[in-house]
Order: sequence, then C-alpha cells, then structure tokens
Amino acid sequence: MPTPLTLARGFQFILACLLPVICVADDSFQNMRLQMIELIREDVSRTSLHLDKEALDQRVLQVMSEIPRHRFVPHSLRNQAYENRPLPIGHGQTISQPYIVAIMTDLVAPQATDKALEIGTGSGYQAAVLSRLVSKVFTMEVIEPLGEQAKERLQKLGYDNIETDIADGYFGWQTQAPFDIIIVTAAASHVPPPLVKQIKPGGRMIIPVGSRFMTQQLLLISKDLQEKITIKQILPVRFVPLTGDH
Repeated sequence: MPTPLTLARGFQFILACLLPVICVADDSFQNMRLQMIELIREDVSRTSLHLDKEALDQRVLQVMSEIPRHRFVPHSLRNQAYENRPLPIGHGQTISQPYIVAIMTDLVAPQATDKALEIGTGSGYQAAVLSRLVSKVFTMEVIEPLGEQAKERLQKLGYDNIETDIADGYFGWQTQAPFDIIIVTAAASHVPPPLVKQIKPGGRMIIPVGSRFMTQQLLLISKDLQEKITIKQILPVRFVPLTGDH
C-alpha cells in the first residue's frame, strides 16, 4: 500500500505534468490578444486620416489586451476570437470587429469618473471593455436571449460595475440619464433624438447611421456645456441594424 509520502510525490508529479499544459493554453490566448492589438494598430495607421489621429489611447489598447474575448463568442468560434473581424453570436447579431470596438471606445474619450450607456449589449464584450475605463456602464439589449446570456456572462466574469436591461435602446435609459458617453453598436436610420437628449453637457456619443443596404457612417456627436450639438463624420462602416418597436 503506498504511503502518504508516495501519494504526495505522485500528486506533485501529476500536477507538474498538468501545469505546463495549462500555462501553454493561457499563453496561447495571451499571444493571440497581443497579435490582435497589433492588427488594430495597423488598421488605425491605415485609417489615421479618418480618425484624425495616428494612435489610440494606450489605456484602451491595454484593456483590450487583457479582456478574454474568447469568452464572449460561441465556443465553436473560440479559435477565431482574436481575429480582427466580426463574428456571429446568434440571433442574426455579431460581436464587432476589434478595430471597431477600439476606435469607438477611443473616440468617446472615456474617463474614470464617467457614466456610460451602451445600446446593443450583444455578447457583452463592448460593455466589458468600457467597464474597465469608466465608473459605471448601463447596457441595453432588445433581444432577450442575448441580453440574458450577456448578463450572466458578465456577472460570471466579475464585471460588477455593469447593469443590463432588456429594452429598446432607441429610447435610451431615461431613469439613469444623463450619460457622459453613449456608444451605439447597431446602425440607426437616423440619430435617435432621445439619445441626444440623454448626453450630458460636455458628453459624447458614437453611433453608426444608415440602412443595412447602403453605406453607413460612423458619427461622433458632441454636446458642449451650452448643450450645442456638433456632429463629426468619422468613416464608413457596416453594422447590423438597430431593432425594436420605435
């Protein structure tokens, strides 16, 4: 009969064999994230004239280099999670291309004390990115199964400064308004007036505008302290449409 010491040594041997496998798996995803960041940098460089900047805020890239995007896509697509392209997440929706997530986050210039609203929770990935850069994130999803999955996922991953709601994002979240920043992750046919009203003076909103079958434009909307609205066209994009009863 093996002694406790023999068992302990055997356990240590098994553990030593298993740990390298675990480390390799973790390192593999980390390397993929770093490669994704390099692809984002390359795209930013190529589109710098549209963005009016040569590089993004390093805080945004740092957060995206740490968040496990593979946990926000279907399990069958995890090996593609860090490719610089959108991926299907079910119900006709997608998780946005990492480059798009990065520039939309950067353009609204999130600050640590900000309260943010996201329209179109989807997988929860954009909300997770925002949550590491602001004080509180409110995110809305009109497709109930997606919203419930994202809520559960975000809670399980420990993003405790995110509040979710299943509702039509066109009308915003009036009881929590105003917001320092608003990010809309689906294309509207026009800029929703309720969302403009919910931008805090000095705040910003980023939104794709246009129909599914035409070129959409990513717009940056700013409201100054006198509540004057300025709209800047950034670049052509392609998003799934904003849905709901509006």
